[in-house]
Amino acid sequence: MDTNTGHHPPGVGLTAPGLSDADLFAHCLTDDGLALLESLLDSGRYEVRAPEHAALLYVAWLRRAGQDAAAAELVEELRPFAAEVRFAPYPAEQPVPGPDAVHRLTVGEAAAALARRAPRPAVEAQREALTVWRPYEDELLGHWLRIEADPQAVTRAQGAALLARYRELAAAHTRCTKHLNPKSNTAVLLRGLEESAAGRELPPRLAGLVRHAVASMVARRGRPGSAEHTRLRREQARQAALPAHDELAALVLRRLAPLDTARGTADVGALTGPVTAEEARGTGLPVGAGIPPSIRAPVAAAVTAPLRTLLDTGAVPSAEVLGEVAAELIAAHTAQGYADESLGALVAATYRARRPHRYALWWSREHHERIASLPWVRAVAPWGPDPAVRARATLRTFAEVCVEGFPGAGLPDLLAAALSDLAPLAGLPAPLLTEPFAAAYGTRTSPGLLPAARAAGELLRGTAYERYHGIDYAQVLRLAAAADHEGFAELCVARAGRTGPSPAGDAAVVEQARILTTSNLATLVRYADVSPPGGWEGAARGAFAAAVRRSATPAQTARAWRQLLFHLSLCDADGQRRALAWIDDRAARLPARTAAGITAPLARLRRAVDRGASGGSGPDSP
Repeated sequence: MDTNTGHHPPGVGLTAPGLSDADLFAHCLTDDGLALLESLLDSGRYEVRAPEHAALLYVAWLRRAGQDAAAAELVEELRPFAAEVRFAPYPAEQPVPGPDAVHRLTVGEAAAALARRAPRPAVEAQREALTVWRPYEDELLGHWLRIEADPQAVTRAQGAALLARYRELAAAHTRCTKHLNPKSNTAVLLRGLEESAAGRELPPRLAGLVRHAVASMVARRGRPGSAEHTRLRREQARQAALPAHDELAALVLRRLAPLDTARGTADVGALTGPVTAEEARGTGLPVGAGIPPSIRAPVAAAVTAPLRTLLDTGAVPSAEVLGEVAAELIAAHTAQGYADESLGALVAATYRARRPHRYALWWSREHHERIASLPWVRAVAPWGPDPAVRARATLRTFAEVCVEGFPGAGLPDLLAAALSDLAPLAGLPAPLLTEPFAAAYGTRTSPGLLPAARAAGELLRGTAYERYHGIDYAQVLRLAAAADHEGFAELCVARAGRTGPSPAGDAAVVEQARILTTSNLATLVRYADVSPPGGWEGAARGAFAAAVRRSATPAQTARAWRQLLFHLSLCDADGQRRALAWIDDRAARLPARTAAGITAPLARLRRAVDRGASGGSGPDSP
């Protein structure tokens, strides 16, 4: 490649102040500039804030791969825009995430969550009680105990000083108000103190209340100075010395400050470790104080790691959260098929940098939506995977992770929506659906509903799923073949027990559409070869466990039971027998109330499986 591009500042870096885009472009094409770009490719320590920031890294990769002609052609395509567009990356402290890396939150989002942590009034009131009012109450109780032991040894001046100190504390410390309750022991002793400090004899009733208050306080906590009382106050002092959560959140915010707010982080341990000696000197926090779970949680959600690692560590605790992280990983799905690791990371960074642009470049809005159409990405296409193969692999990965990790959840709408753009790219003949009906009212179905129903019919006809739900999949397949959307909607309405036209928003009607189509799972199994690594038998067990979980809502139980039928129907005969034996054993150990609730559905499930094993049929079979 001809690197003689005209004037350029010698030795200039990628972020030199006042450097124009044109000068930066020219510098990156010198030997020094290309060497710097290649070092960034190797280390991964660069930041691509917008797709065009990666362009010159592609040039460097092509040149290193011996593709000088392709590199030169790409440079000439970029050159007309070099004065108005930055084509170089920004240097970064941390390497770019790999193509398979994902995070729930960015560092910026985690920091925003921590910044919202304000002091908690109840906690601060408790701290005030332990550090201010408990010690004062001990002094007050000790005063009355000395009066009780030897009235002549206690002077009025001592009482007056103790009373004056109370007024000072009450004016300065207003969070804790228990001492203001006239029925409290503290208030009783203070009333008695006012009388004695004024030289007046306590009225009989007040004297009795004071004696009762003293006895109660001694009985509850022991006499001040006793071993019992000393242990209690020492433990309370230890609790009061613990730093407030908002103070620890502020410390973690300072640790996050140097990091790139648009990324996740690879090292959560360093961000959530105990307070160091240096930090203690600067903040007044005690050395070694631990960061509580509530503050560690947002930072842990920002960890960048492969999806299965996040599942294993509990960072992705539900199928809904899986849907939240799916978009980020799907954006870079193509990059996972590149054999060269540095190129795969570069392509992934380019896909993840998708955002609206102010530049009037040569690609149209439609091309902009497809990062693959960018000249620099197109230039390395020969080293990339087949897009359809990669899309099917990504669909399969997410569906299998969802089935294996959350077998009772099905495919939530958020995940289906994230995966839906991959379905046409993967060549699936049926789309992924999030809503069964196209309109809120009426019985007009969504265009993709019948193809999904056809996939379910082809996969599940003659299975326990069909028998248990009383489905006639032969009828469903006829409706699908005839593209009879109205007939399919009427079938859903009838199965829901409704008469006449029914609003599509009717939950029972929508549920029947989901039962008939399996909410996308049949489509993915039929056309994307989805099969959980642990097998369908393991998925069936997991779905049953989800259905009988004590914390499950009725809707979650119903969904998990539907998933159980689906998973069990895809097991072979031996797998079904083993799964049912496991379910029977688990059911026998359930609490009586839970067991009673599943007795009828479980008996119906056994009949549906047994009819298939015997080749028999019944009223709920086609």
